[in-house]
Amino acid sequence: MLMLNPQSSVPLVLQIVEGFRSVIDAGELRPGSKAPSIRQFAHAHNVSVFTVVDAYDRLVALGYFASRPHSGFFVKQRPTSVSVLPGHGPNFSFDSMWYLRRIFENRALSIKPGCGWLPGDWLFQDGVRRGLRNLAAADVDLSGYGEPKGYLPLRQLVRELLAEQEIAVTPEQVLLTQGSSQAMDLVARRLVRPGDAVLVDDPGYPNLLFSLRFLGARLIGVPRTPTGYDLAALERLVIEEQPKLFFTQPRLQSPTGSVAQLSHLHRVMQLADKHDFLVVENDIYADLDPEPRPSLASLDQLNRVIYISSFSKTISPNIRVGYVAANPDLLEDLAQLKMISGLTSSEFSERLAHGALTDGRCRKHVKSLRERLAKVHVQAASKLLKVGFEIFHEPKAGIFLWAKHPALPDSGELAYKASEQDILLGPGHLFSPELRTSPWLRFNVIFCTEPALFTFLEEQCNGGI
Repeated sequence: MLMLNPQSSVPLVLQIVEGFRSVIDAGELRPGSKAPSIRQFAHAHNVSVFTVVDAYDRLVALGYFASRPHSGFFVKQRPTSVSVLPGHGPNFSFDSMWYLRRIFENRALSIKPGCGWLPGDWLFQDGVRRGLRNLAAADVDLSGYGEPKGYLPLRQLVRELLAEQEIAVTPEQVLLTQGSSQAMDLVARRLVRPGDAVLVDDPGYPNLLFSLRFLGARLIGVPRTPTGYDLAALERLVIEEQPKLFFTQPRLQSPTGSVAQLSHLHRVMQLADKHDFLVVENDIYADLDPEPRPSLASLDQLNRVIYISSFSKTISPNIRVGYVAANPDLLEDLAQLKMISGLTSSEFSERLAHGALTDGRCRKHVKSLRERLAKVHVQAASKLLKVGFEIFHEPKAGIFLWAKHPALPDSGELAYKASEQDILLGPGHLFSPELRTSPWLRFNVIFCTEPALFTFLEEQCNGGI
């Protein structure tokens, strides 16, 4: 049915995906037809089972295949307007939540170096428990929906925390959200229209990339470097694409762990001023940074910069409290959009976060967390280097290391193999604006302590895949 060329520069996964898309769009495979089983296709075309699994999963995500438990894969009924390539038009349809559940957020696996969260005993659980007891003991009226912008004492506290970073705001410029993901989604839905050119980090944050694709944005990847950005590429892309926005994470970026130098931050703002685009700064790892350093927001004072952060990485991700700070006019629009889409955020969670943040032991917890992260960074980097991995950057802070091995060209295939060994990896294509096959992997340093992980990696490095 399909002709594959192992010598082509196009990865086999993409050849399979595009081959099936072509025959389905041409009507050669009708809706309801059963696709060859994964093992049949792999045997017939002399390719890895993991390559076929990756391709079939992408075809499900793109809406070409439907997966039926215990039955296999079937051609799905297509809409009359066929979607274009990922990230290249308003008709693009990508089931990001399915994709994340299927490949990335699988908490059932016991070894989780590819996850994006901190284990419970690294969080401020004692502070949350004390906060719960205090709320239970207090005569707090939790009827009604609360303030549209969020619990005022917490917004005032955010103002004080931002002042420590030399970002001057009023409480009315702070909107509390259900985590940083809702904050980014509100900004994207307010400012992005189908076809808009939007700059993003490459590699970047998967949830954001999926959200922007869903909105029909044209994603323009700005290459990350160990010191921030490829400034020559950034300037060229700005001139060629005339972007409307730049979503970026300058500090302890996920997945690379890189930190943008001050000179890079200045250049970003110079280009934003000259070419008239807004910058959305995702600073969710600010509390994990042991070094006081400027942000884009501190340089700009929320003129062109929209600042987003949360308390998930230091208190608890389960309470889902984040915030966005912006100029007053835009902030009012975001507050209205928040009300339209979900009324208010949870005042109970916001009171709980406020109680934990004002707990006298919170700062000591954050200091201890930074010290623990520095230690496990060194340990994880040492183990990866010993196995032969190349590390993109060693920040000795934050959660992540970005690494690749010369014997492992496709981290997607490696991730599938790892899942069979009860190991969750973070394959590089998830972080690509174009979902490109990648040799890179994101490692959560906290979860890089299991000997089974490095036994698996060493076996794969020695044997190849």
